[in-house]
Amino acid sequence: MSRKGSIFTDKRAITPVLSSLLLTVVAVAAMAIATTATYVVTTNLRDEMSERIIVEDVWFNSPSHSINAYLRNVGKVAVHISAVYVNHTAQIFTKPFSLEIGESRWLNISMTPVSGALYYVDMVTARGTHIADYYKAP
Repeated sequence: MSRKGSIFTDKRAITPVLSSLLLTVVAVAAMAIATTATYVVTTNLRDEMSERIIVEDVWFNSPSHSINAYLRNVGKVAVHISAVYVNHTAQIFTKPFSLEIGESRWLNISMTPVSGALYYVDMVTARGTHIADYYKAP
């Protein structure tokens, strides 16, 4: 029996085995990194997605020079309003404005509304959530 063609003497068979092993190690490492990144991203999204605010009512008060929005926190975390924009212009509002879970109250925006005008009101939370919609002054 000759050993010339056997696997023990054929050095060419080692290269495919090592390359397959190396490819497997690289694939496992890439999946570990992808799994970790997915966990980090979804954890951050879960915190942001649990921040929910409903605008229940908006009043335009020309005599008091204000727009009043009644907000309710229906999310799973406390909410802090950090900025208010009316027609893409920053406005002065009641600061600090925070809503605990389940809490609701009025947010007063200092601005003189014009009767019949359309306003785009955008409230931004500290986490970057936008609560925005169009409202028409009566």
